[in-house]
Amino acid sequence: MTKPTIYALGFFDGVHLGHQALLLACRELAAKNNCNAGVITFTNHPDSLVSGDTPRLINTMEDRRLLLLTGGMDYVAELPFDEELMHTHWAAFLGGLVEQGAAGFVCGSDFRFGAGGVGTAKKLESFCKAREIPYAIVPQQKVDDIRVSSTYIRELITRGEMEKAAAFLGHPHLLSGEVIHGRGLGHTIGIPTANIALPENVVYPKLGVYACTATVEGKEYLAVTNVGTRPTVSGTHITVEPWLLNFEGDIYGKRLHLLFYKFLRPEQKFDSLEELQAEIQENALQTRKFFENYE
Repeated sequence: MTKPTIYALGFFDGVHLGHQALLLACRELAAKNNCNAGVITFTNHPDSLVSGDTPRLINTMEDRRLLLLTGGMDYVAELPFDEELMHTHWAAFLGGLVEQGAAGFVCGSDFRFGAGGVGTAKKLESFCKAREIPYAIVPQQKVDDIRVSSTYIRELITRGEMEKAAAFLGHPHLLSGEVIHGRGLGHTIGIPTANIALPENVVYPKLGVYACTATVEGKEYLAVTNVGTRPTVSGTHITVEPWLLNFEGDIYGKRLHLLFYKFLRPEQKFDSLEELQAEIQENALQTRKFFENYE
């Protein structure tokens, strides 16, 4: 017989330290009540309907799911945030989840839900007490007296402050995509890059070069990653191009996971491909040195 599930509620963009506190509380409450630990999240950001202003997200749904599952959750339930859900009364929302098998809930102290956003953590608490089902309310998390929030982390990523972003995320920033064919210029200078198909509606890191790790087909490599328009070769649109160090092979069509650790330099236009090649080789040395000292 399948065990019942206690669910953490939220959007979980970035799966940052605040979210991780919810996940931990959910796992502990689930273990105490002999339940599975799950997450209920939304496939699209509620603001896309509530305010009509969809923010660029830290992660795609696929990456969010990966982070939640590697964070120890047994299930991730993904609900489309549509007109019906937006106009559902908060108590009806929770009641519907209970009818579908939810055995308890965990949310943050600032969580708002239901039609008009009138559902609060206090109301969730009252709902659970009345039905004698387990619940937990998790306080906001802070780092250096700054509240951990997806909005703040998005700002850090767009400024290229990856080390500070990681301090609030609890992990390096994750960006994944399918490896696609590019112009092949990297091969001509001995620096074959893996072009990533950028997902829509995610935040782009500040244009420049980063020390990263890249995981593809279950293997991890150090990577020098350029995010930008490639002005030296007259590029016109933003691409993400990691150069996997000590890698040889064909990974076209494979999914590649990038973790951003450190901003190395801004993107710049060089006078020749030889100058570009020399600079990228220097960035490779910087990347290797960074990870030699990374703890």
